Amino acid sequence: MAEIDIASHTLELLKRLNSKMDSFGLELGDLKMRMASVEDHLSGLTVSNAGITHRLDRIEGRLDRIERRIDLRDGNA
Repeated sequence: MAEIDIASHTLELLKRLNSKMDSFGLELGDLKMRMASVEDHLSGLTVSNAGITHRLDRIEGRLDRIERRIDLRDGNA
């Protein structure tokens, strides 16, 4: 009789464990989607940052030429 109770109890524990594993699988899928979204957003920010840096470099070059043209800066600087 005790062996039947142990087997029944073990089966019940395995069923609960299986249910929890299914739940973890769904949560893992959700986390993968969210991580992909974060990666996409981060890559967009990186591209945006590169564009801003390029534009600032161009503005800095134009400012240097303007300063040289109106003699606010030495020609060697």
